[in-house]
Amino acid sequence: IWQQQLARQTAWRVSAARCGAGTRTRVVETLSRSLHLSPRTASLDQHRLASGFCRTDQITGESLSGAEIKDICDSLKENSVRLLSVRGCQLSDRDFGRVCRGVAESHSLAQLNLNLGVVSSIGRTKQLADALRANRSIQTLFLHGSPLLDAGLVALNTALSTHPSLVSLDLGDCMLGDEAVRLICGMLPPDGAKSGLRELTLSANPAISTNGWARLAVAVAHSSQLRVLNLDYNPLGDQIAGMLAVAVASSRSLEVLDLEGTGLTNQSAQIFLDMVENYPTCLRVLVLAENAISPELQQQISDLLSEGEEEDDKDGEAHGNAQSSREKIAWVPHSTPQAQRQCCIHK
Repeated sequence: IWQQQLARQTAWRVSAARCGAGTRTRVVETLSRSLHLSPRTASLDQHRLASGFCRTDQITGESLSGAEIKDICDSLKENSVRLLSVRGCQLSDRDFGRVCRGVAESHSLAQLNLNLGVVSSIGRTKQLADALRANRSIQTLFLHGSPLLDAGLVALNTALSTHPSLVSLDLGDCMLGDEAVRLICGMLPPDGAKSGLRELTLSANPAISTNGWARLAVAVAHSSQLRVLNLDYNPLGDQIAGMLAVAVASSRSLEVLDLEGTGLTNQSAQIFLDMVENYPTCLRVLVLAENAISPELQQQISDLLSEGEEEDDKDGEAHGNAQSSREKIAWVPHSTPQAQRQCCIHK
């Protein structure tokens, strides 16, 4: 019976891929009735068939059934999923292991979102590490809101640092400390001989000490590839901000720095102002919202960053290239899709 259902499902998918969007919707409705699919599984199939092939699986905050897990795993093994998000979903340890095995076998998966507690134990962390060691396609990994602790990052370190494609990593609110930062610094190589992260999020990890942040600042200063660094909602203060300003001035690649809600004052803002005014940097976006910084200082920084962007555009035109400086950059950060060279002020 199952083989017959599978054959019918495959036939429906092939038929749907050959017809228009409206017909695809009707095909999916018929498919869900004939195969007795759950509403959410049918919705997943509808999204896939509307595109002609499987591209994304996105589910948020749901309790996933065995049938839905099987559907996800089958798509991973068929190399038909590019983005998989089970953000905040509840699934058993057994089902989590099944998903990890699917991730390990997938050659198409580029983005994996396990935010909000999906990786909830050291056992799951080790299963994910095994999957990442086998996988070669993932470019972006979201683990925001996972209780990893330093021990979790130790378990993941080898898989993350040796992954050939990973360029964006979100470890925000993962209860990390100084040992984790030490390992993360190894993912920010000082030269192009080794692949490394282009985007790193460490938001809301208050257990990291001054020494840990200082170590990260040194790594950022020498990184040849990091373009986006999100440190928002950490208790950094002016001392760490000063170290980061030096790192930004030294960096050959950093374009976006998010320091929202990090306990900064006008002292930090003045240092950043002096840096932007007197030293050429790659910085395009500086987020200083939710800090005790005067609007006047923020506006001065914003104006200087905007002037720098205009100068870049003029230089491009002078060399016969009418493209803007943003358009010249082939890689766009995941966290700031509309990033511009400016100081972001949130009111």
